[in-house]
Amino acid sequence: MPFALFLLGVAVFAQGTSEFMLSGLVPDIARDLGVSVPAAGALTSAFAAGMVVGAPLMAGLARRWSRRGALLGFLGVFLAVHVVGAVTDSFGVLVATRVVGALANAGFLAVALGTAAGMVAPEAKGRATSTLLGGVTLACVVGVPAGALLGQLWGWRAAFWAVALVSLPAVVAVARSVPGGSADSGRPALRGELRSLRDPRLRVVLLLGALVNGATFCTFTYLAPLVTRVTGLASGWVPIVLALFGAGSFVGVTVGGRLADRRPGAVLAGGGGALCLGWVALALGAGRPAVALGLVLLLGALSFGVGSTLISQALYAAPDAPTLVGGFATAAFNVGAALGPWLGGTAIGAGLGHRSPVWVSAVLVALALVTAGFRTVRRRLVRDRDGASAAALRA
Repeated sequence: MPFALFLLGVAVFAQGTSEFMLSGLVPDIARDLGVSVPAAGALTSAFAAGMVVGAPLMAGLARRWSRRGALLGFLGVFLAVHVVGAVTDSFGVLVATRVVGALANAGFLAVALGTAAGMVAPEAKGRATSTLLGGVTLACVVGVPAGALLGQLWGWRAAFWAVALVSLPAVVAVARSVPGGSADSGRPALRGELRSLRDPRLRVVLLLGALVNGATFCTFTYLAPLVTRVTGLASGWVPIVLALFGAGSFVGVTVGGRLADRRPGAVLAGGGGALCLGWVALALGAGRPAVALGLVLLLGALSFGVGSTLISQALYAAPDAPTLVGGFATAAFNVGAALGPWLGGTAIGAGLGHRSPVWVSAVLVALALVTAGFRTVRRRLVRDRDGASAAALRA
């Protein structure tokens, strides 16, 4: 893999830390700003909503700029809003910074996915995607637990300051490593890219990504109260549990990246089934610390292994839309990231307890499996029908 691809992962690390770190800060933010835990959890949904709206729009806008200029501009805005978030006493302003930060993150990731795919051979998109997303998993392993620890020691604002500081070397890394050519240099026209996005296979992959990522964020957003109020562990365990999930996600992305180019069907079918069963097992066994800790590690691996494979399959499904497919994949996955925490918070707010988000995660993955199964059966029926029609014509 090109070294520049790893440097892009540095910026993705900073942005991934911001996106995920609220899972360990939700209780403190709620208490400090005088809002409920579900309301504070909605900050994750606000970030995801900004990603959903911003990804395709920013991807289209970035076609007019150089790749380096687009990435640096998005990263600069991302850094600035975290400074504002660190000093504000208004929950409304904090929500606004999450939305604007998400727009910047969405634009950066959309351009970065297209850049990563263009750095490698056409048959190595899965590995390129997993390398780039390694920044997200590193955020889960190091950044998110560190953010939770900073929140416990010096308050949640310290975590926002830390993201801003980590973004500074990311700016230098992008400026030095990314070519300055036009983002749409040598690319198809915008109208041509939009036409290629109509592929039915792409639409199914994006729907599956939204459901799987919704399941991931539904439980991950409320992992801290699950650990402290259901599992019965002290608050000091929260960074450890988040690190376990992150370690699992790193393994999942690494293994998934190696298999995504060769055996994507096996990863999606086997990993998806295991993921659904894993969420059910966590919902039932969350009261036992050893069971909960082991399942958090496993579910991190399965969630990110399946999720990263779906992203690579989106890139394969729309080879003629190298700029926009990254934006639409980012948007689809963040539809899930917005929907998941909202569903989890709704379940908690309805009095169903802190296990309820885990059950919601299981249902979302089950829906993904049913959708994939229906698509497979329908494709086989169409193929058999076309084969029978061709045989009749030959007769």
